[in-house]
Amino acid sequence: MSQRKTGKKTLTPIWIRKNGTAQSADFMSRLGISASIVTQKNQPDISVIIPTYDRAHTLPQAIASVLNQTLKPREVIVVDDGSTDNTKEVLSHYPGIIIIDQKNNGVSSARNAGIEQANGEWLAFLDSDDEWLPVKLEKQWAAICNDDKLICHTEEIWIRNGQRVNPMKKHQKFGGMIYEKCLPLCVISPSSVMIHQSVFNDIGVFDESLEVCEDYDLWLRICSKYSTLFISEPLIVKYGGHEDQLSRKYWGMDRFRIQAMEKILSFEELSAEDEKATVDMIVQKCEIIINGMQKRGKDDEAKEWQEKMKSYNY
Repeated sequence: MSQRKTGKKTLTPIWIRKNGTAQSADFMSRLGISASIVTQKNQPDISVIIPTYDRAHTLPQAIASVLNQTLKPREVIVVDDGSTDNTKEVLSHYPGIIIIDQKNNGVSSARNAGIEQANGEWLAFLDSDDEWLPVKLEKQWAAICNDDKLICHTEEIWIRNGQRVNPMKKHQKFGGMIYEKCLPLCVISPSSVMIHQSVFNDIGVFDESLEVCEDYDLWLRICSKYSTLFISEPLIVKYGGHEDQLSRKYWGMDRFRIQAMEKILSFEELSAEDEKATVDMIVQKCEIIINGMQKRGKDDEAKEWQEKMKSYNY
């Protein structure tokens, strides 16, 4: 069983365009890469990270979808976040997989443990209740080789309670500089992402202090600085309706989104336009929370959120 590494490594990205010409000096400079070390990007170097907790019933399907990829990753890392079911027995049938055991610290801690362990230049995440289509990594790698972006996500298929459903318009996905589109709710699924290690070196990893919306927080930080590559073809299957889904365990998810937005206002250098959009969204979400509390007769709690609104001069 693999041991978790200590200390944060820094990987040097290796870039060149498919036609053989080097990336622009501005792009290389932004990443702190010397043009003299650039070599051809022809061999995929991908680590797959699967966090899991008490999902022995879905984990084999997730793992199988990785092992059946037409483009094989360098390594597959499963982080068992203190499962109490028969997850260990399930994992014993996969001797080629790197397994990290840890006490139950939450999905952010599990993903971060995988990031720390990973040796690949690129990281791809998969939640243990989701699965990939067989060409997922191959198509993402091909897209990345024709682009200079450091994060790539894809369209997805949704299954709820065994039935395929169509995502609502608010869940529409985009590529490019999408910070403002990320503000209303999370529009990037961790299971769809392939991301370069250097991005985590730059903006940090998942915030383990957030009980939920940890992915929303990460994408805000990333998308405030980086342009994203989006593949409009569905390459993952997301399953919903589980009783143990975090989004079903916590009321008022906007509370955590506000926390993430206030954090980015405090610690990140946003453009004036992005800063205004962030404040406007905080106020909108405060209004939603206030209305909900007033309907339930929680006037004292509503006043606390009204005070927060006032702090933003609304």
